[in-house]
Amino acid sequence: MERISQRELTIELFNAALKAVYPYESVKQYVNRTLEIYNTSQCEKIRVIGFGKASCSMMRAVADSIGDLIDEAIVITKYGHGGSLHKSQKINIFEAGHPVPDENGLNGTEEVTRLLGDSPENTFIVCLISGGGSALLVSPYKGITLHEKQKLTGLLLQAGADIFGINTVRKHISRVKGGRLAEIAYPAGMVSLILSDVIGDRLDVIASGPTSPDTTTYSDALHILEDYHIRDKAPQSVVDVLEKGKKGIIPETPKDGSKIFDRIENIIIGSNKTALKAARAEAEKRGLTADVISYELSGEAKDIGKWLAGKARAMKRPEDIRRPHCLISGGETTVTVTGKGSGGRNMELALSFAMEIEGINGITLLSAGTDGTDGPTDAAGAVVDGQSVTKAKSHGMDPGTYLDNNDSYHFFREINELLITGPTGTNVMDIQIILLT
Repeated sequence: MERISQRELTIELFNAALKAVYPYESVKQYVNRTLEIYNTSQCEKIRVIGFGKASCSMMRAVADSIGDLIDEAIVITKYGHGGSLHKSQKINIFEAGHPVPDENGLNGTEEVTRLLGDSPENTFIVCLISGGGSALLVSPYKGITLHEKQKLTGLLLQAGADIFGINTVRKHISRVKGGRLAEIAYPAGMVSLILSDVIGDRLDVIASGPTSPDTTTYSDALHILEDYHIRDKAPQSVVDVLEKGKKGIIPETPKDGSKIFDRIENIIIGSNKTALKAARAEAEKRGLTADVISYELSGEAKDIGKWLAGKARAMKRPEDIRRPHCLISGGETTVTVTGKGSGGRNMELALSFAMEIEGINGITLLSAGTDGTDGPTDAAGAVVDGQSVTKAKSHGMDPGTYLDNNDSYHFFREINELLITGPTGTNVMDIQIILLT
């Protein structure tokens, strides 16, 4: 199998995975279930809200299916992700900042809370949630400014905090996260259709759990700041709110058993696991032996790159490769930023992997974000093989220097190994596909 065909095959397997979690089709599969809940809810009007990178495709599916029943709709998505949905008198679209929230997200969320707050008991809310919702649905707690929340988000990201830690803090400095959006909508009926972008598909973590009971506390949020050594760097207003919450001066986020969740049904309609299974099925269809080696990949990206390379090298023994083999994994790694370069967790993982397989033929890795973006770049990730580092060195590049400077984007741009897809319309974390021949 030639190198170019290996690269193309990894991309085709990646595309098969994306197709399985395309938001439009995923929502369509649950329209009848949504209507069943609506018809038994004794509600008269339907209002729809959506937030996340995939929310426009999700909203389009609802509008195409039950548009004549919709009273009003609002969607908040990332810049450049709104193209799949056309504005109408019923649908108000906001494009906003991600992963750091901005004024557009704030304005869109104000409209969402207005719509929900004005919804009487006989209103049925369809809530469409996807990855990125935590940054896009933004309404800082009283006393905290948007700028201060932006600073805190940046500190957590730079420190390498995982999504569980970041969202624990987010939930406790927000008026809409951690079940508080459900609190605003109460007593209206609601169904949330959720495209998961977190390991384990935890409802309280996806988009910071706006319509589900929160399992974390103010004390947990303070511990996160301390564990990542950013409490002294965090805005004082944030620390004050968390301290007041810990002392009981500010009410805790809604917990399991609260009456506000009595008329809410949360449904996972797609996840990273769905995508990985589709990639494996496509690989087997093409005659490869395929294994999913992890549904819950997490940890420092460069360390995971080394681990995956070790798996690949171990299977390159002649007795283990009888026909082309495919190793598939998914999840969400983190990057502790110490350099001044540009990149994302997938590119950093791929660079670390490439350094470990230098000079070894017959190993190809694709690592990419399912949303089509990796960090603050225009790339989804990268596709590498045993010649990637050799090629870079022939151009006078030192891979270790690029890795230490968190500059994987420019490394792969120079050797033409970036994977650029543009916005995919979905978001179920990251996927790694390794081909062994």
